[in-house]
Amino acid sequence: MASAPAPSGDGSGGAPAPPGGGSPDGEPAPSDRILTIPNLLSTLRLVGVPVFLWVALGPRADWVALGILMFAGVSDYLDGRLARALNQTSRLGALLDPLADRLYILATIVALTVRGNIPWWLTVVIIGRDVFLLLLLVPMRRLGLGTALPVHYLGKAATFNLLYAFPLLLLTDGHGWLSTAARPLGWAFAIWGTAMYWWAGLLYAFQVAGIARDRRRRAGGGRPAPAGGPP
Repeated sequence: MASAPAPSGDGSGGAPAPPGGGSPDGEPAPSDRILTIPNLLSTLRLVGVPVFLWVALGPRADWVALGILMFAGVSDYLDGRLARALNQTSRLGALLDPLADRLYILATIVALTVRGNIPWWLTVVIIGRDVFLLLLLVPMRRLGLGTALPVHYLGKAATFNLLYAFPLLLLTDGHGWLSTAARPLGWAFAIWGTAMYWWAGLLYAFQVAGIARDRRRRAGGGRPAPAGGPP
């Protein structure tokens, strides 16, 4: 999960970064800074992953686990906003942010599956999407793209949906009105988030395929001649 090919970013719509640096919408290129507020938030989110697994599967302190997931969701929103507002976008942040997202998704679905809150098929579907993205690394590297495709806004929205779904599904492990109310909401976010998660993955594949077509067309001498031949 951590090595999925698209680093989290700026909602630039999936267009490849311009070769001269910067983003397609004119934002400054990420710096090499390490000590920034967004990077601190992403690091704290990463530290929270093993803590969440322990409290969710060990003592089953559900309210503590829920608090960790809520912090993960809020900080995921804040680090991107602060990076742009404070001009603290960095290459390290572009790696830490999606790494934290995917590790939280992985850790939470593992915990919820082991506890029986979600079925195995949902776990396979969500993990399968990241396996699909890993397979895209082969054509991307062959095209010389590395792992530099920016994230689609749809992928970020899918992540937010899943990060909303998991705390709600965690609350279903109990009885009473709160568990009853959380169940339909949690499953709605989970199903919608999973669908968008896969659709974002397919958009990455379409983008890579489009770049490959463009390069083959240029290698073949540019645009094809009109059907009637040269004038």
